[in-house]
Amino acid sequence: MMLKEQISKDFNEALKAREERRLSALRLLRTEIKKREVSGQKKELSDAEVMEAIATLVKQRRESIRLFREGQRQDLVEKEEAELQFLQAYLPQPLSQSEIEVLIDQVLLETQATGIKDQGKVMKAVMAKISGRAEGKTVSEIVKQKLSKLAS
Repeated sequence: MMLKEQISKDFNEALKAREERRLSALRLLRTEIKKREVSGQKKELSDAEVMEAIATLVKQRRESIRLFREGQRQDLVEKEEAELQFLQAYLPQPLSQSEIEVLIDQVLLETQATGIKDQGKVMKAVMAKISGRAEGKTVSEIVKQKLSKLAS
């Protein structure tokens, strides 16, 4: 079953069960998918593209949680955390720090990177392999650290 079909099935189940928080998260996700289908050239998104949409929404939820905590809006923090939890269920298991480092080491060997000037090339290759299982910021920091060591 394609991921988009699973999301629709889960949406209908949440609707029948009257699970408001889950329904809200799935409604957001379905809207994001539809927006991407309408704005792009494709009529149907692939599973990888649906994963990108989910990752975008997860990132937005995390940022909202941070801002709501700063604004001391606990009610909104709880709502966003519930949505985040439902959305993360559709994403693959995130990679650990050591798994990311192993992947980066492989890419460094493949690309024959020599210094910080190769960061763009390395990041592109690493992010293609990671495919949404780690945040770009974390990966970027590790890549920069490893490239700095290579240059010195």
